[in-house]
Amino acid sequence: MADLIHKNEINVLILAAGLGTRLKPLTDFWPKCLMPISGKPLLEIWLDQISQLKVSKVLVNLHYLNEIVSSFLKRPRYKDWVKSVYEPELLGTAGTLQKNYDFFKGKTILLVHGDNLCLCDFNSFVEFHFLKRPKGSLITMMTFQTDSPKSCGIVELDEDGVVQRFHEKVENPPGNLANAAIYLIEPEVLDWIREREYVNDFSNQVLPNFLGKIATWENKDIMRDIGNSEALAKAQKEVTFPENNNLDEWETEFLSNSIHQSIQSIL
Repeated sequence: MADLIHKNEINVLILAAGLGTRLKPLTDFWPKCLMPISGKPLLEIWLDQISQLKVSKVLVNLHYLNEIVSSFLKRPRYKDWVKSVYEPELLGTAGTLQKNYDFFKGKTILLVHGDNLCLCDFNSFVEFHFLKRPKGSLITMMTFQTDSPKSCGIVELDEDGVVQRFHEKVENPPGNLANAAIYLIEPEVLDWIREREYVNDFSNQVLPNFLGKIATWENKDIMRDIGNSEALAKAQKEVTFPENNNLDEWETEFLSNSIHQSIQSIL
């Protein structure tokens, strides 16, 4: 798998600039992308999984409480392969890709939303994209089975698992298979965005233009939107991580942060 990654050269974009409005008051002082899940920052969960893919470059976009996230990313373990970029004004997902075209050009892009909880076999996701996706597909979208289809983007597929229609938070969705908002994207898509400077919304401006060219891979492990206190509390009970006995300076300070007490108060 490492040879496969090296050959195809994946660069990663982690979206971590969101305001986390639905998680207030927790996000009044702590960014959503660093919310602890069983004591572990969400962004660290992402980077631990991505590090197993042996990718060479990761870009994290920052906006809200950017100083806190930047401090997290300056830890020695991320020094050589994770870069952050500050957005004074939110650009939108496609806008971030536009702005950082040179970072991604010519590469397959792994695009993830850093404020969602996702645990899965990313090696299998990547293997499917490079070796098994239907011919002509330019994007592989991760999907999952949801218990709340009315609050998700539901996808309709053809017999090959290629997206034919989107149903975004409709009253009577045609199923439970939802878009996880995690994608592997071929360079042709980035070039399409580049040619249209007005494009900044990936979901509404990009994806509809590639219907019939979006393959799907289902995550059968854990996929959670932790956008509100109830969902965040549920995630604490759903996931556990081994105890870390080798803390760096940032982790030591993090353990004493009041965000942990705030999390306990919602359980």
